[in-house]
Amino acid sequence: MRGHLPDENGDFVGRRTEVARLEAELTRHRMVTVTGVGGVGKSRLALHTARRIAARYPDGAWWADLTPLQGDRLLVATVADAVDLSDHTPGMPVAALGRWLAARRPLLVLDSCDHLAEPCALLVAELLAAAPALTVLATGRRPLGAEGERVMPLEPMPPTGRDALDLLRLRTSTTTGAGRRDAPGATRAPGRWRSGPAAEICARLEGIPLALELAAAQIRIQGMGAVRAQIGSRFELLVHDERVWPQRHQTLRAAIGWSHELCDPLERLLWARLTVFRGPFDASSAAYVCAGGPLTPQTVPDILEALALKSVVGKEGGRDGGRYRLLDTVREYGAEWLERLGETEAVADRHAAHCLRLARQADAGWLGPDQLRWYTVISELHTDLRTALDRLLRTDPDDALALVGAVGFFWTCCGRLREARDHLEQALLLSGARGSDRARALWALGVALTLQGEFGAAQEVSEACAREARYAEYDAGTAPDAGGGPGERTLDAAYLAGLLALLTGRPTAALVVVGHVLDAVPGGPAASAARLRCLLVRVFGLTGLGRIDEARREALALREVCAELGEHWTRASLDYQLALAGLLEGRPAIAADHARAMLEGKRRLGDGFGVALGLDVLAAALAANGEGELAADVSGTGEAYWRSTGQAQRGVPELRALREKYAHRARETIGSPAYEEIFLRALSGHPQEGLDRALRGSPHR
Repeated sequence: MRGHLPDENGDFVGRRTEVARLEAELTRHRMVTVTGVGGVGKSRLALHTARRIAARYPDGAWWADLTPLQGDRLLVATVADAVDLSDHTPGMPVAALGRWLAARRPLLVLDSCDHLAEPCALLVAELLAAAPALTVLATGRRPLGAEGERVMPLEPMPPTGRDALDLLRLRTSTTTGAGRRDAPGATRAPGRWRSGPAAEICARLEGIPLALELAAAQIRIQGMGAVRAQIGSRFELLVHDERVWPQRHQTLRAAIGWSHELCDPLERLLWARLTVFRGPFDASSAAYVCAGGPLTPQTVPDILEALALKSVVGKEGGRDGGRYRLLDTVREYGAEWLERLGETEAVADRHAAHCLRLARQADAGWLGPDQLRWYTVISELHTDLRTALDRLLRTDPDDALALVGAVGFFWTCCGRLREARDHLEQALLLSGARGSDRARALWALGVALTLQGEFGAAQEVSEACAREARYAEYDAGTAPDAGGGPGERTLDAAYLAGLLALLTGRPTAALVVVGHVLDAVPGGPAASAARLRCLLVRVFGLTGLGRIDEARREALALREVCAELGEHWTRASLDYQLALAGLLEGRPAIAADHARAMLEGKRRLGDGFGVALGLDVLAAALAANGEGELAADVSGTGEAYWRSTGQAQRGVPELRALREKYAHRARETIGSPAYEEIFLRALSGHPQEGLDRALRGSPHR
């Protein structure tokens, strides 16, 4: 299926009428917002409906979760990331997103717009104007106020109806290896639920799905009778007599408060502290951030599982998943308690320190067998890294500089160039720190600017990076040897200068700058990630100068080093160079093998820019080998990937001539009409499916 929608955690229950109505509304209107009180099931309904109707949209259904955003600064970047736009352009992000969607017919789901209603309304208006075939489905507690918006209010389930009872019964059951069994006090006969204690519970909770799920968790623990008694005798005390909220808000808040009362003191404390996490988290992160006082790192995992059993926290990937998440409404309640405890600031600081610690570990683990694992960690931690950066930019800009410098290269490699650039520029502006962290941040910013094609700005940053590296390792005397001298930051600066020279057609300059620094900094190829990157620039420079034999020998030797280290990013780039060398030497079959190896590596790393480059060189190799149909298919897929970066085709200068030469040959092989038909079919198809075909070696027919 094209697009990306999250998995539905748990069975979808009832709501047949609402699903049918939402499907109909999306047929008639380009902009539909599902509104309702917290916990009423807006997100579940939107997700279930989107999955049902995704096939209507040739370019797929895409899900953007706006819950983690604490302001609108990263709204466009979040939506662009959700639709797989790895935008490398330096222009206005909204315009780039509009261009990306303009030629497509997708469904875009914006989930949890409550806190960003006005910015979302403005964004949706611009996108709908730019993309005439776009349909937007939004969820929130209130309408966005966008022009042409169709509002669909979602009410709770009828408290005396079948849907509410079915939801309570399903959530009350537990699953074992042998299948499902009923919880204490439950019954398998639905008819007996309609007039018994379950019906009373549904009525008292007014059919609000989240309230029913919280009650079901307690039924699993205490039994039906005990829960009915508690709701009957104590529930009214938890509802605010002042009627500050509408009745349904009161009921949901009372249900959450009831669950809170049924937690023991340590569970309540952990609940409050967990609210600092904006995205999914694991038990080890919870232990690091939330331990303190009566909560110890050893006890947090068990208490976390107890909260999951009570449905206070959800488990991603089902009850056996390894990651957890708080629902918005539950987080809001817990955050209020954290504020009452006076711990909000302290827990936020521990969370930021945790993210900085992981970022440094990921940076240190770049060169080695854990590289892919750290890519996954940084990707999964993305929401909380942004939260930590926003915190540190306000409270400790120097640590913000260290954090974004450590993850900046991860982000640029994964296509999050705008976001990396935004945070890097802010941290560099706000922090007055000099030395290694500043040099590192300048290096990451320079790479982002270079990949965006802003070569003038990148040149200025490159020069600043070199000056800061000199300050860090000479003037401040922080190099490994006591007397000061060139080290890692100098190698970083040389890599940036070399990369910029390569992409602006100056391979001799690239060779000179990295050669000078490599001679000055002792060590073998595997001495550091920075050294390995400089050696990669050297291989690129040799190829650009036509010294193909040298380039191939050095690339093969470095590739062996990467294989021994378990390193993927540099190895994929070396395969790109070996593919180019094969093409230039007239060995297209070998070139195609290396191009596919590069594509496998870049796909694992989520590097869309690298995939686009790899598809270009693979298309040229296939055309050179007489495989015209497959070359056209791969070329069309490559163009789709280039468009996902927001740019026209790019790459080292020597590839440009090869692209043109072998595209012409492919047209001659199969005829221009056939080439155009295959190319356009691949271009309009799903890029990931085209990449699969390229790796298999079978064209789209």
